Amino acid sequence: MVDRPEDRGWRIEDLITPSKERPIRNFIAGLSGRNLAEAEALIRLLEERGNMLRKPHSRALGDGLYELRRHQVRIFYMFLANRRIVLLDGIIKKQDKIPQGVLKRVRKFMADVLGKDKEVRSQEALD
Repeated sequence: MVDRPEDRGWRIEDLITPSKERPIRNFIAGLSGRNLAEAEALIRLLEERGNMLRKPHSRALGDGLYELRRHQVRIFYMFLANRRIVLLDGIIKKQDKIPQGVLKRVRKFMADVLGKDKEVRSQEALD
């Protein structure tokens, strides 16, 4: 039997910034109780269902940016080739709208990931 990529689960990765920070890990490390349990459950659900995950647990924010959602926990993520998901950052949402500063930050993270992924794929094509 041939092992095809679509037969395997999704691979969850987390963003590593140029300064070697991992925003999603910092966010999760700061959680406790119900919020921590919800964040962990959402990530497991995303790993299992990938791009088939829909509302109420996932919502598209446009231009390839998504959010995992549960009560107050929001985790921002994106998809890459080969069934990869990159967790960018998270917040505890205290209002209806996501603050513009948060969206700007995670969209910058997303652009950084896309630029780096493009460089890696170009190098792989040369090898």
